[in-house]
Order: sequence, then C-alpha cells, then structure tokens
Amino acid sequence: MTDLENVDFFGDPEVVADPYPYFAAMRDQCPVKREPHQDVVMVTGYDEAMAVYHDTNTFSSCNSVSGPFPGFPVPLEGDDVSDLIEEHRDELPMNDQITTFDPPKHTDHRALLLRLITPKRLKENEAFMWQLADRQIDEFLARGECEFVADFASPFTLLVIADLLGVPEEDHEIFQREMGPHRNRNVGGTHKKGMERNPLSFLYEQFSGYVEDRRRNPRGDVLTGLATATFPDGSTPEVIDVVRVAANLFAAGQETTVRLLGASLQLIGERPELQQLLRDHRDRIPNFIEETLRIESPVKGDFRLSRVSTEVGGVDVPAGTTVMVLNGAANRDPRRFERPDELVVDRPDARHHVSFGHGIHTCPGAPLARAEARVSIERLLDRMTDIRISEAEHGPADARRYEYVPTFILRGLRSLHLEYTPTP
Repeated sequence: MTDLENVDFFGDPEVVADPYPYFAAMRDQCPVKREPHQDVVMVTGYDEAMAVYHDTNTFSSCNSVSGPFPGFPVPLEGDDVSDLIEEHRDELPMNDQITTFDPPKHTDHRALLLRLITPKRLKENEAFMWQLADRQIDEFLARGECEFVADFASPFTLLVIADLLGVPEEDHEIFQREMGPHRNRNVGGTHKKGMERNPLSFLYEQFSGYVEDRRRNPRGDVLTGLATATFPDGSTPEVIDVVRVAANLFAAGQETTVRLLGASLQLIGERPELQQLLRDHRDRIPNFIEETLRIESPVKGDFRLSRVSTEVGGVDVPAGTTVMVLNGAANRDPRRFERPDELVVDRPDARHHVSFGHGIHTCPGAPLARAEARVSIERLLDRMTDIRISEAEHGPADARRYEYVPTFILRGLRSLHLEYTPTP
C-alpha cells in the first residue's frame, strides 16, 4: 500500500479487513503524518504515541471516542483553543464518559472507578469466571462446532462484568438481550455518521435504578458498595456519576474483551503447533495473551485534540488538530519491537504494548480482560482437542475468509466458526 492519498482509513473496507499495510506505509513515510480525507494527524510510531498519551496538558481527551465525526461544534482558531474546548466539550458525542474527561475531573472519576475494581473484588470475580466458562462451554460442547463470538465470547464477557458490578442474576437475561452481540451500537462505524443515540442509555436506566435503591436500602452487596462509593475527598457522587462509571466499564470492557478472545482463538485455531505448545505449557498462556494484544490490538486507536500549537516527533501540530494515536500501528513499530509483524509467544517485551492505552487513561479494566482471556483459554483447551478453523465457513487455510467489525476504532472478528473434538 503506497498510494495513501486514495485510501481513507475511516471508510475503506479494505483497511477494515487488514489495517496493517496502511499502518506500515503511513509510518514509513513519517511516524506522525496528516491524512488527507478527514484532516486527522495519524500517530503510528511507538515513542510518538507515548509522547501524546502522557502530555495531557497539550492534548485533550474531549474527542477520544468520536474523533473527527461529527466534528467540533465551532471553529477552532488561534494558538490556544483550551477555552473553546471547555466551553463546547459538552456538545460532543459521549461527552459524559470518563474516557472524554480531562484532569481534574478525570482524576476524581477514575478514582471512583478504581474503588469498584479492587483486588478483592477481582479475585471473587475470577472464581465466578471459572464456573461461568464451564457453564457456557456446556451449551455447545457436544456439537463439535461453535460460532465462538456469539456462543462464548460475547455472553461470557457480558456476564463476567455483570457479576463484577453485582447485577442480580435474575436480571442477566435482560442484559444479554439489550447488550448482546446483535446490538449494533454504532460507535466508530465506517459510515462516518455521528451516533444516532447514546448506546449506553439502557445501562444508564438499569444502574440508576440499582444505585438509587441501594442508597435507600443498603444490603451489604456489591451494588451497595457501588452506590456508596465516594470521591477521593470523601464527597458522595451524584447518582448519574456512579452510573456513568459503571456503564463505561460494562460496555467498553465487554466489547474489547470479546475482540481479544476472538483474536486469541483465531490464532490457536490457525496454528496447531501453537495450540499444542499452550496445552503442554500453560505457563505460556499469559505471555501469549500479551502478544495477541500487541499484534491484534482490540482498539485500533484513540483520539485527542490539541489545545495549543505543538509538535510531535518533529512534526508541527496546530492547535485544534484532531490527533489519532494508532495503538495497532505503535504495537508493530520496528523501532520498538523486533520482528514486529510476527507472533512470538515468548517475546520478552510483549507486555510493553499500548493496546490498553497509556498514561492517565490506561484502561482500568486491563487486569479483568487478562483474567477473562486466561480463564477462557485454559478451560477451552481443557475441554476440547484439535481446535480448528471451520473451512466450510472461513475457507481453506491458504484462502481464509474473515469478516471484521466495520469500525475505525475497534479491531476484531464479527464471527469465528470453530470445529473441535470434545474432551471425554
């Protein structure tokens, strides 16, 4: 891919199917380069990505979800647009989500979120994962085949987060109906439209009811802990503040972990020697997960808006510029990783990837995602032998057909058909 002028990253289906030639071509020209179609500065280099992620004084996260669509509501002119950002940030899509907050508001809300994901709660949640993984596998194991995303990854990740947040078991079915894989939530779609509705409206309604009830009637359960969590200064958040934090964790954590699980099983199904290695050496699974995250980042990239005129990697970035930090490209930067396009199971620096972001916005659910992937792979290997890609659905090994979610933000399979032999 050399003719970057005619390739629109934000809408070209070929880039959705395989963004890595685009990333490499963009990085080869310059690790920081403005693309011509949406006027976005693309950051494809690892060091340059780290510089942007850690400079929160220069780069605002107000547009972190929507990027260039539908655009900032007013013209951003001058060498410092900080005041305009603060004046109009509430008009941007998803402006009520923690990912779009800047300090000091982000600091308080992230602290609130971390009070929900404590080591004790994660340990309890992992015990639930082992039981849930078996329960989910039981539903399709005897068939000898499955559509992995819909049959396992999506319901598993949804119910794991529901358990983490204390959603009553009697409500699990409605969460599966409203938040399952069939719901197209329209975030980052390649159709380039703004979001027609807030995809979190269902979660807002449900968690508002939970929080209000537990504040009136504490029960000593997880939802009561959620409802009574406080900001670092000891003040009690508004109900909607707690609800937004819970909803963001629920939706974002589920969607990205589904993509991680799909990529992991795709690699296992494609490579018998890798599958056997992981069966024989379970201690390799955690590093395999890190390497999967590096080579197939579930989040292609994250957006920022420059408050002031600056430079990144020696390239001028005027104030008001939309910047996209491409995690999937930085993770394959040959200046940072040897043989960057190869899956190396024992890569010593695999965990240095930026698939969970970096800096103050590092994904707080990263430990949860890692645990979900580890438990899932362990139980699938325990209960299946000869896991392989379905040639009937995806074609022969030398001519595979995979379909990826049509979004410029997420990277992941829409479906993954597997065949296997159930373990006696």
